[in-house]
Amino acid sequence: MAHSPAGSAGPLSGKTAFVTGSARRIGAELARTLHGAGASVVLHYRTLAREADELARALNALRSGSAAVVHGDLNETARIAPLVAAAAAAFGRLDILVNNASSFYPTPLGQVTERAWDDLVGSNLKAPLFLAQAAARELIATRGLVLNLVDIHGMRPLPRYPVYSVAKAGLIMLTKALARELAPHVRVNAIAPGPVMWPDAAEEELQAEIVARTLLKRPGSPQDVARAALFFAADAPYVTGQTLAVDGGRSVCW
Repeated sequence: MAHSPAGSAGPLSGKTAFVTGSARRIGAELARTLHGAGASVVLHYRTLAREADELARALNALRSGSAAVVHGDLNETARIAPLVAAAAAAFGRLDILVNNASSFYPTPLGQVTERAWDDLVGSNLKAPLFLAQAAARELIATRGLVLNLVDIHGMRPLPRYPVYSVAKAGLIMLTKALARELAPHVRVNAIAPGPVMWPDAAEEELQAEIVARTLLKRPGSPQDVARAALFFAADAPYVTGQTLAVDGGRSVCW
């Protein structure tokens, strides 16, 4: 998606978006797209410092003083409120919270460990709750948006990934619950990607099987997800509590 030229106005001009897990992959594309629509962006990372700094430099080269970086492990709940405070302080406000950071790996039944449960549920469900809670005051003040990145496998379980599927199912319900809790001032929605930019842990055989059962017979792109995020951020003021599948029709022909 094209970026707005430096100094030009966009539909998100004057707004600030905080995107978790935005150093690379879909998170980076989400940040680029919201920035391209005029928003200032706060990039969060846990381990990918170099990638986050490079992205911030690239965005600031397009529009000076429009991107900042914050660091934190979202599984350390005590660090979440200070992290949100730093994000809000970066540009003096917070309009959009994008809960994108996620762990993804198989946990076949019989091999599930408490550590895997804590990590997968922590990153995919617990952290988004505590991030939204910490950001609520700022978002209420700006009549903002919480946008959760869920998964079509939060609706139908992915074989060998029961803990991940349960965590994403919980995030879908959290989207609805937060929409009620934060109404009428804050909208809360979710995007459920299908076969889009496979995680490193995804097996090739599984990828081929999923694409074969997708109506459009091809994987999607990070830009497909980012366009949906821009829709919720800029063009959907009367939409809340909803989950939009961006899956090429995968969920239709399960």
